Amino acid sequence: MSPGLKFIRLHFYPTSYSGIRKISEAEFSVTAGDYTLLNSFKPSVMATTLKSPYVTKDYFFNLKKPIVNITFAPSLEDSDSFAFVNGIEIYSMPLKLSDYGVNGTSSNATEILYRINVGVNSQNEPFWNGLDDQYLQGSINGTLIEAYDDHIDYNKSPWTLSEYGAPWDLYSKARTIGGSDEAANMGYNLTWTFSIDSGFSYIVRLHFCEIQLFVTEVNQRVFKVYINNKTVESSLDIVAMAGGPLVAMHKDYTITVPESKGGTELWLALQPNVDSNPKLADVILNGIEIMKLSDTRNNLAAHVLQVENEDRSGSIPTSNIFLGMVIGLVVGISAVSLIAYMLSHWFLLRYDVNVRKASSLICKSSEYSRKFPLEEIKAATNNFSEARLLGYGGFGKVYEGLLDDGITKVAVKRKNPESNQGLQEFKTEVELLSSFRHMNIVSLLGYCEEESELILVYDYMANGTLRDHLYQTQNPPLSWTRRLKICIGAARGLHYLHTGTEHSIIHRDIKSTNILLDQEWVAKVSDFGLSKVGKISGSNRSQISPGPKGTFGYLDPEYGRNRTLTRKSDVYSFGVVLFEVLCARPAVNPEPNEDDQTKVSLARWALHCYGSEKIDLLIEPYLRGKIKSECLVTFVEIAVRCLASRQMDRPSISDVLGKLEQALVLQENAVDDLNVQIKDA
Repeated sequence: MSPGLKFIRLHFYPTSYSGIRKISEAEFSVTAGDYTLLNSFKPSVMATTLKSPYVTKDYFFNLKKPIVNITFAPSLEDSDSFAFVNGIEIYSMPLKLSDYGVNGTSSNATEILYRINVGVNSQNEPFWNGLDDQYLQGSINGTLIEAYDDHIDYNKSPWTLSEYGAPWDLYSKARTIGGSDEAANMGYNLTWTFSIDSGFSYIVRLHFCEIQLFVTEVNQRVFKVYINNKTVESSLDIVAMAGGPLVAMHKDYTITVPESKGGTELWLALQPNVDSNPKLADVILNGIEIMKLSDTRNNLAAHVLQVENEDRSGSIPTSNIFLGMVIGLVVGISAVSLIAYMLSHWFLLRYDVNVRKASSLICKSSEYSRKFPLEEIKAATNNFSEARLLGYGGFGKVYEGLLDDGITKVAVKRKNPESNQGLQEFKTEVELLSSFRHMNIVSLLGYCEEESELILVYDYMANGTLRDHLYQTQNPPLSWTRRLKICIGAARGLHYLHTGTEHSIIHRDIKSTNILLDQEWVAKVSDFGLSKVGKISGSNRSQISPGPKGTFGYLDPEYGRNRTLTRKSDVYSFGVVLFEVLCARPAVNPEPNEDDQTKVSLARWALHCYGSEKIDLLIEPYLRGKIKSECLVTFVEIAVRCLASRQMDRPSISDVLGKLEQALVLQENAVDDLNVQIKDA
């Protein structure tokens, strides 16, 4: 076999075979040369998860030697485990296809996880991953459209593409929001979620082609693109970028997903951008590809907890390796390079419909939260010992707990019988946090409802609340850059609640004590007991609440007056948090200066300082001289807009997120410029 770029496909058909034990006991790892492709892999479990009778796994890697050893090693943790494979295919790849995360010199290997033909299950290309419906999230699915012209230009520089790697059907159909109500469209995202493994980098490839008859000029359709709630495109105009309509193009984005327990999800969202007054308030997408890159250890397998065992260093029990019903072993060599070239294209097209999930078998946003016995909770908290007390909340006391024989540290929130929050708030919290998962939303691990006790169990947040690091604290002050990143994380969580779920969620109690910080200072929105859930359609997005709920000092004044609750109510509360971050003072000052009653309310004082052109008074002493002026202006202006007295005058959380990200760029660029000046001096 000649060295170079190779495509490898593994076939697994977990069914009954004569002469072997239960196929469900098969558990093994797979390596190809220096690369680990699978670890603790159970084909029967994956097939069940995918609702498919068989499983295929597809990879690209760079072969440096004229031979490759593919090893199937049964799990050493179970003496009954064994390995099997039904087919192995290997093809030489042309360098033309080297943009799949690996090329002739790269040490990376790549696993192709998803190839989604958005909006259509084409009969001509049946082995793309089918319809995108199963990955769609949120309150709308949008509208499917088809090209008004059969001609799709594949050769427009720099977007020269091959119809083999990206077929005509991919670009001739697309999904948009649809509809002509700009105000309604601006309230929505088109959102997709995909199960992936944590601890890896990914290439996300988005395919675009402007195929609607009435979109032929620049600035007729402009939109934003978010990946994992990070803005990767703020004003994407396909006609402007591709050089015209009916031009096939794609854009690649590389993201890194930090290591965490189990699997996670990749979120892709598209939202209209009307800042430049385009003809449409709409988005468009034709196709999605997601590719996982090997890590620094040449590993593509999901990271699993390894059990320490001295016997693990022993030899692999090869007697347990079963190669069953091999349906084909095809090796592409240089002597048949032309055939290999053609077949490689064929295999790029013929992707099996069962490659719909990443190797992680974690179910999507657990529908069944773990129910803890009260005895386990008592043991975890040393019977609710005061030595384990972390703090207090509206629901009750919060304790540090240790579960799983002391391995897992958790936060245990126990309801206070005298709390105003009761069973309904408890139920709301469990139902909401069990229905979705997001890196900027606190994770609910489970609950306990026993002997009149109402208890919630969360991931442990090592750095407490945002407020713990702003005022009335012994903690050292946070840098301005860290504060900005925390605000951005919280905004991303709130953005997800407003636009990324099936029904829009209004939190109703955004405040600095409900923004938690993990060990890496990642912000997590928490405390959903007061949240409201419901479909929001058209331009009328308000709900009439029977009575305003929230926290004094953060409460939207229009909501308080008229009981009209909208997503902009959360935006107001978040504006107060932004000024807390800048000023390092509480939302309500219980002991104001008698000569200046404006300082009772932080929101009122902030607006007073801004109106008087004295925003320097808002900066806490520690931060003075440390914030770049352009960054400060951007931050304060968006915070002031959040505090507009009328809901209709406030920005969306999407706009707030964009401005905060802009402020961070301005601050970090200023730091870089300063470092350059110091070096030059």
